[in-house]
Amino acid sequence: MLPWFKNGNFPLYLAPMAGVTDRVFRSICKKLGADVMVTEFVSSEGIIRRDDRTRKYTEFDDEQRPVGVQLFGADGKKMAEAAKKIIDWKEPDFIDINFGCPVNKVVAKNGGSALLRDCPVLAKVASEVVQGVGSQVPVTGKIRIGWDFESINAVEVSTILEDSGMEAVSIHGRTRSQSYGGEADWNIIDECARSVSIPIIGNGDITSGKDVEEKKEKTAVSGIMIGRAAMQNPWIFRDAKHYLKTGEQLEPAILEDRWKLINEHCQQAIEWGRYGNEKQTLMAMRSRLMAYSKGLPSGKRLRQRICKIVSMEEIKQLAEEHMNYHNENKSIPETLNVA
Repeated sequence: MLPWFKNGNFPLYLAPMAGVTDRVFRSICKKLGADVMVTEFVSSEGIIRRDDRTRKYTEFDDEQRPVGVQLFGADGKKMAEAAKKIIDWKEPDFIDINFGCPVNKVVAKNGGSALLRDCPVLAKVASEVVQGVGSQVPVTGKIRIGWDFESINAVEVSTILEDSGMEAVSIHGRTRSQSYGGEADWNIIDECARSVSIPIIGNGDITSGKDVEEKKEKTAVSGIMIGRAAMQNPWIFRDAKHYLKTGEQLEPAILEDRWKLINEHCQQAIEWGRYGNEKQTLMAMRSRLMAYSKGLPSGKRLRQRICKIVSMEEIKQLAEEHMNYHNENKSIPETLNVA
């Protein structure tokens, strides 16, 4: 059994999200209570070619452990080769295989959720990766409940992955055709958890500590994976742990703490340098700042400013203006002109 599941532990995973769960954001979520990290998915072909940009996606700090590096592809032997290179570079705690990504450019290459339509190929890929990696590190998988509503096969796929030697499976409770619309089907996730002996990590529509507690009590999952809710509110991990321990919901993070986190995230991203210089980094960060603004008063007006930000000075000025107005008026009307 993976060590983070032992002794009755119920770990909270940060879901891998392309363009979101980079090294900086993982560090933030780890400090706020996330237990297990998974990197953004990386192309096995890119790793084999030793592409520097692809390799950058695998970077992590030891403080983030346990960390898994997630691979996608459709050739099990090449994926095993890529996994071994990653193990040599970074020594991750596990390798995770993406069988769930709904993005067209991944599916078009027969990767991600495309493999849910072809269980024999999926089984071959899973077995070849597990056998290729051997005893170096555990291998896990991430899936959706099926390609569409007419082909829901998560129980079958979970069994295949268990039989292939994978040591845990995380399941997003939507089909590929749903993308992120509709509701996640936790009944199917529960059925999978009761059908295999390896840990199943449930994912989908988790927005609060109460949600985590409910899934823990009402399903057979061994852990929870949180994705989009963490983009807006990374405090969800802290809040969930507090709720599991006490049954009490913590007050939301105050405005000052939210702006402090935004400043720290931007500054650390600039120092890391993955996205380029300060201007390039903040332009790349705009979508992340948009997500944070959804948890702030007068978010619509803030987003109008955020979409033009190119410097830390502008971030600090906007934060100061916003907090000063809020402190003076106690609430931010939607008509506030923060420009």
